[in-house]
Amino acid sequence: MISTLAWTPEGVRFIDQTRLPLEESYVLATTYEQVADVIVTMVVRGAPAIGVSAAYGVALGALRTKAATAAEFAPEFERICARLAGTRPTAVNLFWAIDRMKRLFVALLAAGATLAQIQGKLLAEAHAMYAEDIAACKKMGAFGGALLPDEGGVLTHCNAGALATCGYGTALGVIRSAVEQGKHIHVYADETRPFLQGARLTAWELMADHIPTTVICDNMAASLMRAGKIQAVVVGADRIAANGDVANKIGTYNVAILAKEHGIPFYVAAPWSTIDLATPTGDSIPIEERPAIEVTHHGGKQLTPNGVCIRNPAFDVTPVRYITAIITERGVLRAPFGDSLRAMERVG
Repeated sequence: MISTLAWTPEGVRFIDQTRLPLEESYVLATTYEQVADVIVTMVVRGAPAIGVSAAYGVALGALRTKAATAAEFAPEFERICARLAGTRPTAVNLFWAIDRMKRLFVALLAAGATLAQIQGKLLAEAHAMYAEDIAACKKMGAFGGALLPDEGGVLTHCNAGALATCGYGTALGVIRSAVEQGKHIHVYADETRPFLQGARLTAWELMADHIPTTVICDNMAASLMRAGKIQAVVVGADRIAANGDVANKIGTYNVAILAKEHGIPFYVAAPWSTIDLATPTGDSIPIEERPAIEVTHHGGKQLTPNGVCIRNPAFDVTPVRYITAIITERGVLRAPFGDSLRAMERVG
């Protein structure tokens, strides 16, 4: 299994996703500031992986503090959390993980825990999130794998694989599980401009697992659907609103509309930590705008005229009416999604 990130005695070790697929190298973050930089620069990416990375960043900050007591550390703890929370705005897993670390810290502080005890408990909580993420991916993989056809083409957009999580993946976990169940799946991976996560990362992962894969340009999906090459679509998510609207990598909305037009099921696979019941609809989800250079340049070469205006939103929102089912580790949710999400929250 691909090791997206790992805790070491020196700090958090990340596979550098900006250098894949041609170079497999690693980055060691020894401070929480370096963890924040790793998230911003997309050395690590994918909502679940970002959340766990932030948790490890909080733990790392606690372990590296020069404070002598828990009370002395408290203001610094808030600064650490604020720095990590400011890295990327759309993926709700980031805030879920930081809030979880905050609740633990407040409880330990109220209980009179020593700084050493707090440091140990924060690290243990980050380890727990890491293990929970892998377990959740495998559970949603089993649920979602059963939904895919026994044979045929499955389209995915961006990278929602092991590299976007602590291992196994969300959308690619569903595909992996389907293959493990004996299904004959051929994956069509959108290249996913402008950062090319599909072409660089999804293809690399699936080829390593010997799952048949074809990379396609983002504007090729409609043609393949019309030709009968695509039997299902499965994507990940960075935030799911209370009504079921889904924020995912820019271009996902296009794919959902095309799937609806061609009568192809459109599945979203995401852990429960991606669901944001405090956000009523997708209209309220903040969308990250990334640097223009990701569009103007590729491989160090400028592609656009000097001075041209650029838009580079990292995500778009797919309205709930285009979604066939949402696959989580708690089970498969179907319309009406507002009702099914609230019901799943109560039993979860």
